[in-house]
Amino acid sequence: MEERKCLECGEPLRGRADQKFCNDLCRNAYNNKKLGKSSKYIRKINRILRTNHSILKDLNTENKTTIPSKKLEKENFNFNYHTHYYKTRNGKVYFFCYDQGYLKLDSNRYLLVKKEDI
Repeated sequence: MEERKCLECGEPLRGRADQKFCNDLCRNAYNNKKLGKSSKYIRKINRILRTNHSILKDLNTENKTTIPSKKLEKENFNFNYHTHYYKTRNGKVYFFCYDQGYLKLDSNRYLLVKKEDI
């Protein structure tokens, strides 16, 4: 039978038959290398989405409110990133960052809404 070795450091493995790493440090090091570049990009996008969500939540204290577009711009809201959108029957498109959403009303105002729990 062939000796099993740790995928990170190459040390012989002892224990379970499906074991891949000799310890948690090797497992973490292996996964960090494997996911490094893609997870860096994902972390950047998630940071933008969390910031957008936080801005909407802070400005939408009553779960449905109208604000001037300047407020979103002042908070550095990034309109290029959202988690999903909802199109109504009459064609209006709400963009959401998780449970917080917005609808452009005109060139100077936005309607902020909170999506009810699923």
